[in-house]
Amino acid sequence: MIKKQKTSRTLNVMLWIAQSILAILLLSGAAMKFMPVEKISVMMPWTGQVPVFLLRLLAMIDLLGALGLLLPGLLHIKPVLVIWACAGISILMLSAIVFHICRGEANVIGFNIICLLMAVFITIGRIKRQEI
Repeated sequence: MIKKQKTSRTLNVMLWIAQSILAILLLSGAAMKFMPVEKISVMMPWTGQVPVFLLRLLAMIDLLGALGLLLPGLLHIKPVLVIWACAGISILMLSAIVFHICRGEANVIGFNIICLLMAVFITIGRIKRQEI
């Protein structure tokens, strides 16, 4: 019984670390996408080729994903929403990977793959924690 509890605590700490890192990455992405297009198109060339409305919408999705990773667990209000937020983030990252591959930018999908793997880890971990 003690070993199971220790494993559960270790998993919880690892999940919170992953959630925090992923939330920071999403928040930084949102902050960049809220910047003027002229400034960010140097760092992310694709931003100058999509409508500003779409860019701001993606920024809001990033922001909401970050909040969905942290707030339900911190406030202890519907923690299952973290799982749903991670599912949404996974779909977002898969879409970003497809988008970049279609544009011939496969060399920049590493970031998206890392975020996708983190989101999947958090999803599986949080589902397992609910079973314990």
